[in-house]
Amino acid sequence: MRVSVLFVTFLFFILPPLLAQKKPRTGKEPLFGKEYATYQVTSNELRGACFYLVGGHGGPDPGAIGIYQGRQLHEDEYAYDIILRLARELLSRGAKVHIIIQDKKDGIRDGHVLANSKRETCMGDPIPLNQVARLKQRCDWVNKLYRKDKSTYKRAVFIHVDSRSKGQQTDVFFYNAPKSAKGKRLADNLHRTFDKKYDKHQPNRGFRGTVSERNLYVLRNTIPVAVFLELGNIRNKRDQQRLVLDNNRQALANWITEGIVKDYKQGR
Repeated sequence: MRVSVLFVTFLFFILPPLLAQKKPRTGKEPLFGKEYATYQVTSNELRGACFYLVGGHGGPDPGAIGIYQGRQLHEDEYAYDIILRLARELLSRGAKVHIIIQDKKDGIRDGHVLANSKRETCMGDPIPLNQVARLKQRCDWVNKLYRKDKSTYKRAVFIHVDSRSKGQQTDVFFYNAPKSAKGKRLADNLHRTFDKKYDKHQPNRGFRGTVSERNLYVLRNTIPVAVFLELGNIRNKRDQQRLVLDNNRQALANWITEGIVKDYKQGR
């Protein structure tokens, strides 16, 4: 009799809530590659937000080039890998994401020296060699998608890697369009996030990245609020560690995501 009572209790009072628990939602993005294509939507922190993610250069233009252990590091490959990681983090928080520069073969990669290619396209279109035409093409795509999206919080993120003298170590720099209050707020939130992370993980080093206005073509010619990141000096040995270690590339994506979430919560 006691067993029957326990069974009835389980059947009517315990089992229904267990069945009602929703399984985590999953999504799939082939651009992430086979290993990372499927992702879980773990929160709704960014529900209603839409992002236009643009890796620097690509196609016929590799961007800045550094030498690591006798092999070339191309800016466009590392910017693209971090863009993909960032896209995956944003999607996992319920956001809508457009990946503007694409490579159908190269997904998220965990190697040190990422193989170079010229396969990248701009939303499937060949990327022009001419610089102005190349920048205009990606801005046109961002603006086209922006006009169609119904989201109330829409942001464009441009990721690049700088090239300076080999001896010049740099931190991540954040740029916003001139007179863009929301762009500056986003850049400030990203900067504060990085500053706190450096205090935690490298307390004696300090963070020397800055936020400033830049009259860059892509910031000037895209409609959504935008931020432009320079992730380091691809020619500097210490900065190269920020790029070649896949854990560091993932950390960059995580920190950028955290800064974006803070900005989103402050207001649309």
